Amino acid sequence: MKQLIMAKYSKKAEEKIEVVMHEFKEGELKSGKGGKGGIVTSRKQAIAIAISEARHARLKVPAEKKP
Repeated sequence: MKQLIMAKYSKKAEEKIEVVMHEFKEGELKSGKGGKGGIVTSRKQAIAIAISEARHARLKVPAEKKP
């Protein structure tokens, strides 16, 4: 049986993702440049925004998977 290996995130990146997901749950997370795209309603989109913000802050986040 193969073991699943989880991706490694830095502690700061995990905290950043936690903050963004809290914003999503409170209904405060907005998409687009400057938040002009409206409120985020999709959990997958919220996670993508969180990881993107962590990358932008140059925190340790695994590389995107190549198709």
